[in-house]
Amino acid sequence: MMDWVPVVLVVFKLLVLGTGMFYAIKWHYDQGKKDKDKKKEMRAVLRAGGKAAVVFGVTLVGLGFVTFFFGNMLGLDLTFP
Repeated sequence: MMDWVPVVLVVFKLLVLGTGMFYAIKWHYDQGKKDKDKKKEMRAVLRAGGKAAVVFGVTLVGLGFVTFFFGNMLGLDLTFP
């Protein structure tokens, strides 16, 4: 039988991080709209948000590979059922 605690905690973590990221991007977007040159600032904010999302994704994938590499190096069984 599968333990439900990790599933609930991972879902909760994703919801909290997703909500935080949404409001952080929204705040930066709203700050960019306040300036006189709205179009330039909006593009800059969206570009910065896109760059941050790409860097986060690449870092996440890299961390996953490093984790599996060290897990295999330490002799852990990382096969999927």
